[in-house]
Amino acid sequence: MIGIVVFPEFQLLDAAGPISAFEIAGRISGVPATIRVLAETPGEVRSSSGVALMARSLRSTAALRTLLVVGGAGVRTAAASRRLQGFIRAAARRGVRIASVCSGAYVLAEAGLLDGRRATTHWRHTAHFCAAYPKVRLEPDQIYTRDGETWTSAGISAGIDLALAMIAEDNGEAVAQATAQQLVLYQRRSGGQSQFSALLELKTPSGRFAPLLAWAREHLPQPLTVERLAEQAGMSARHFSRAFIAETGTTPAKAVERLRIEVARERVQSSSEAIEGVAHATGFGDPERMRRAFIRSFGQPPQALRRAARIN
Repeated sequence: MIGIVVFPEFQLLDAAGPISAFEIAGRISGVPATIRVLAETPGEVRSSSGVALMARSLRSTAALRTLLVVGGAGVRTAAASRRLQGFIRAAARRGVRIASVCSGAYVLAEAGLLDGRRATTHWRHTAHFCAAYPKVRLEPDQIYTRDGETWTSAGISAGIDLALAMIAEDNGEAVAQATAQQLVLYQRRSGGQSQFSALLELKTPSGRFAPLLAWAREHLPQPLTVERLAEQAGMSARHFSRAFIAETGTTPAKAVERLRIEVARERVQSSSEAIEGVAHATGFGDPERMRRAFIRSFGQPPQALRRAARIN
């Protein structure tokens, strides 16, 4: 049985995403999943959106195989509940696989389950979480982490990635991939992938240069000079550079490099493609040039990120 722990003011997608993934995987594998929504106070539990789920009470952990704690606006109150902490500790002692989505990591941390363990949470909580739980080995730039039978994931949609990783462990990679396809996901992200997006780091990611950056992302192997980008934007090179910096907060060259790094990181972490091939396919050309860009951005070379992704 899979237990999904909710509380007043929980984030709806933290619960609904993994629930849907487990349900679809059960249909694909032919072994339907038994999923129960659990709460300290049974009955209707309202999410922060106002939409409610019907929950059962916290009971014996005997039937549980997986226990997943969601996050949301009410997580600090939930984390302070001694009854909930005791329930989670009891489940962990029985060998139940324990997981959290987003700020649900606060509940696991308060229960002491993350001390000395690798963990992650939504990037917005990094500073507070590190100060509150210094014994946790927080890895803020991860989609999800696994340390033994304790799993944690980043914000909201990353809970689906965590659920898919569990599905792969329980039912095999083929079922996980088929589930991802049914969910209309582009690909199943590995745990080591970044929470951040190059486009989202720009001052105005959806401004007038958004179509140009989307085009650039599809043409990374080509020489994306200022002149080429300006031509694509229908502007003079000088006017383009000034307008681009004013709107995005960065230069065209740095924006292109961020796009190349993002795509290269995805390929490095999700495939066994040769590093040299990734460098050429993403426009770096020289693997050494790509290595230096990775070290500037992540503090690690591509090979180290690949190893970390495989551990996750």
